[in-house]
Amino acid sequence: MQPTKRPKVKVCCIQNMDEAWTAIRYGAAALGLVSEMPSGPGTIPDERMREIARAIPPGVSRFLLTSKTDPAAIIEQQKRIGVDTIQLVDRVTESAYAILRSAMPGVQIVQVIHVTGADALDLALAAAPHVDALLLDSGNPGAAIRELGGTGRLHDWLASRKIREAVNVPVFLAGGLNAANVAEAIQRVSPYGLDVCNGLRVGSRLDERQVAAFFEAVFSPP
Repeated sequence: MQPTKRPKVKVCCIQNMDEAWTAIRYGAAALGLVSEMPSGPGTIPDERMREIARAIPPGVSRFLLTSKTDPAAIIEQQKRIGVDTIQLVDRVTESAYAILRSAMPGVQIVQVIHVTGADALDLALAAAPHVDALLLDSGNPGAAIRELGGTGRLHDWLASRKIREAVNVPVFLAGGLNAANVAEAIQRVSPYGLDVCNGLRVGSRLDERQVAAFFEAVFSPP
């Protein structure tokens, strides 16, 4: 995928509409709603996700982060909550993608690739033909308590750049981004999009000063 110097920003772990509007005011192109996970921050009940998804204005993408891998369960969750993008934080079978496409016309599918080792490139190349975008994160699916996102850790940006250069779908970069390092991340990876959760929060609360600083770093001239 071609490099991007002005990436779109997805603000994840949205807890309520106050947080949603704060992110939108500063320029968020997408918001992430986190459903039940084995670990990590930001999860909220399905009913609250549904309320937020309905209130987000047109033009701002609504991502549902799901750890489900069974296509029927993913489809049911998407229809119940009403989002336009499904973010698969765990691996699914190749046949699952076709089932999801058929049952959810018009819904974008984003596959998370956890950049934990040399196999990340192979996993990205295998998933890319079946999805609308990849999201490169710093989880550890093999941990005793599985980590499928929201770790706040950086990963190898050189590996992320190699993935971005090798695939033909947009790539979001996630994992440990904040106002202090996002300009370097853009320079080194040139992703289509950025995904940020912990880097904008003080405790569990979205902090407007952190949001303002992050977007200023993203949108400032290089």
